[in-house]
Amino acid sequence: MKIKLTVNGKKYQRDASETKNLLHFLREDIGLTGTKEGCGAGECGACTVVMNGKTVNSCLILAVEADGCDIQTIEGEAKDGKLSKLQQAFHKNHAVQCGFCTPGMIMSTRALLQTTAKPSVEQIKEAIEGNFCRCTGYQQIIEAVQDASGQLKKKEGLKRA
Repeated sequence: MKIKLTVNGKKYQRDASETKNLLHFLREDIGLTGTKEGCGAGECGACTVVMNGKTVNSCLILAVEADGCDIQTIEGEAKDGKLSKLQQAFHKNHAVQCGFCTPGMIMSTRALLQTTAKPSVEQIKEAIEGNFCRCTGYQQIIEAVQDASGQLKKKEGLKRA
């Protein structure tokens, strides 16, 4: 089946099997490998992308279901080789360790920041509740989102290793 979709502002038209999920379509047919496959069952959030303004687990969406949709992936964050403010905040606040969950975390928090300029800690926690991270303990991720939204208060005299 031929599908048309927009990914990170670029229009694509491709043939897609009725059984191929959006995750594999993005990685194999378009060549965008930043979106990761973790569990393959919609439980870990590693494959999170933003579809028509809402986060989805791309492992659970068929590519044909994305026909006519606007998709944002991690590759759309950086512009002209420069990290986005959100990516910079993740780096600055040590919210990236092994990095496997990072694309999904960033896409989940990107969707939040597109609708809520200054989210509360509870809103941030709710936005990332479907994204599992085994390395950071989540506090650095919350601080990165607060930093990107201009809400992180500087901690006098404290430095992270």
